[in-house]
Order: sequence, then C-alpha cells, then structure tokens
Amino acid sequence: MLLKPDIKLKRVTDITPEILEKYNINSLILDVDNTLSTHHGQILTDGLEDWLKLMKENGIRLTVLSNSKEKRVKPFAEKIGLPYISLGLKPLPFGYIRALKMSDSKRKNTAIVGDQIFTDVLGGNIVGVKTLLLTPIKLENTAGFKFKRKIEAFVYKLYKITETEEN
Repeated sequence: MLLKPDIKLKRVTDITPEILEKYNINSLILDVDNTLSTHHGQILTDGLEDWLKLMKENGIRLTVLSNSKEKRVKPFAEKIGLPYISLGLKPLPFGYIRALKMSDSKRKNTAIVGDQIFTDVLGGNIVGVKTLLLTPIKLENTAGFKFKRKIEAFVYKLYKITETEEN
C-alpha cells in the first residue's frame, strides 16, 4: 500500500516523543511547504520553535527535504537551524537517500513528515521509511494542487485515513 501513511496527524506539533518512541523513530525528514510553514511562506507555524526544541532535546535528528528551489528552502532551513535538501525530486528516492546519509540515520528508524500523499507518503514508502501524513496548513488554490487534492481525497476514503490515526 504505497499511498497509505503509517501515521496521520493534524499538525507537525502533534508529533510527540512518545509517538516516535512507539515506532522506534529517532530521525525525521521534514517537508516544508504546508508542513512547517504555508506554501512558499517563511513564517513559522504556531508552536514550531518549541516543538523543534523538544525534538532536539529528545535526540531526534531533523533534516529538511523539499521539492522547492534552494532560494525558498535555504532561508527557511537556516531560520530553524536545520540541514536541508532542496529540489528533492520527491517521490523519487534520491532526496530521501541523501537525507538519510546527511542525518546518519537508518531507514527503519526514520520517518518522512509531510502533507502530500503523492510525494511525501509515496516516496517514503518506496524508500522504506515510516510515513507521517499531516493535514496541509493551508490548501493551495492553483488548478494543479486542487486536482491533486481531489485525488488525495479519494485515497483518504479508499484507505480510510483519518486524523490522529496510527495505521
């Protein structure tokens, strides 16, 4: 089931050390757009700074992986003090593999955190990391994204994916 996430939560700040421990996760690969900030935004979501501090205090390795260009990703990653990979080509495995190497993490102990089934979840499942799907912070309004979100809605129904579900 390449399109089904292991865990479905509302926001990144809903990820707790307890959930990560339950799944033996010690490393997170983080999407940016609609996961940590709005699409192309530079403003941190409410509670993100505290959440990043909590994750670091609990020894969780954090790496940013985005399909966006460096001029978008670099300033955001620097603002939150994390290593990053831009133009990640998700769902292809290349960016995920680079992120695993960058964080010196094993696939079995790593999860991708993102808001899209056809990039974050599909790519994570292809590579063999855990997948943690979040509700987008703000829905995009371009025709391409609207179409993709309609297909995702079908996948949600097909796999009975619901909020705060650990599959």
